Amino acid sequence: MADNLVIVESPAKAKTIKKYLGKDFDVLASYGHVRDLVPKEGAVDPDNGYAMKYQVLEKNERHVETIARTLRKSKALYLATDPDREGEAIAWHLSEILKSRGDLDGKAVHRVVFYEITRNAIRAAVGQPRRLSLELVNAQQARRALDYLVGFNLSPLLWKKVRRGLSAGRVQSPALRMICEREEEIAAFVAQEYWTIDGEGSHSAQAFPLKLSE
Repeated sequence: MADNLVIVESPAKAKTIKKYLGKDFDVLASYGHVRDLVPKEGAVDPDNGYAMKYQVLEKNERHVETIARTLRKSKALYLATDPDREGEAIAWHLSEILKSRGDLDGKAVHRVVFYEITRNAIRAAVGQPRRLSLELVNAQQARRALDYLVGFNLSPLLWKKVRRGLSAGRVQSPALRMICEREEEIAAFVAQEYWTIDGEGSHSAQAFPLKLSE
């Protein structure tokens, strides 16, 4: 068993990266996201600082178990998920799951990112790890919270009024509301007669323009 465990998102990447890192590294895949909001009302609580309730995704439970089992025999964990906010969130969620289980006790945890799957890029990334970026994690959580708050409330309305299976988006829904409100303002507009009278006046031999609006 290798001393270092590297986690990527894709099993195809795992095989390639394993060849580049050699026998001192085990490389496993998370198979994408490892947990998500609980699928029920109250998963996001706006009245409690937008607290979010998560659960491990059933389809990925066995992958999380494999990661945890391998980590117990390793000394260090390298979270090498994709270098975007989704990848950062996956790394954070996985570390939170492992931490809650006690699997990170006594382990060094590193975040590594790379932008190409080459030997030099992979080795350079592993050699220059950083901490998890909570700014990126929170950006992803904000997006997910909006998805939930908009979709959970509006999607059932779409099912009732249009057809089942449709989902309301966090961007399209507010944009549609703005368009509808503008159309209502246009429809409610009442035309009024308006006059403007221009003239010239003078005082002490000084001419000046006049304008009366009604």
